[in-house]
Amino acid sequence: MAKLSRRAFCNMAASTLTTAFGPSLAAAEPSYPSRPIRLIVGFPPGGTADLMARLIGQRLSSRLRQPVIVENKPGASGNIGTETVVRALPDGYTLLLVTATNAINAALYGKLNFNFVNDIDRLAASAATHSSWW
Repeated sequence: MAKLSRRAFCNMAASTLTTAFGPSLAAAEPSYPSRPIRLIVGFPPGGTADLMARLIGQRLSSRLRQPVIVENKPGASGNIGTETVVRALPDGYTLLLVTATNAINAALYGKLNFNFVNDIDRLAASAATHSSWW
């Protein structure tokens, strides 16, 4: 089991209230987005995470004027989906819907193929805390 300080765990838990939207992406490339965006969900279709991703994807699609494709990559408590995003090009076109499970997995599993804290960049807080963009 990986050792994680209480502060690091709390920071991770707080940052799990993140989703995939941010004006910082648009600033990174003048023509962003110029192609469809993939929103990866580490859980099967039909659950809460999938529903949230589809709602967010719909809103992003209308705001960015590009399709947002929700891809479910279930398995290993969300680690398969997370690893898919970690291994993708860091170009802003592959995004991850983060849940509390990601913070739990980082503390629970000692030998993951990624470091959740270092390998995933947070883009924006959830709609629950930033409802103004809805």
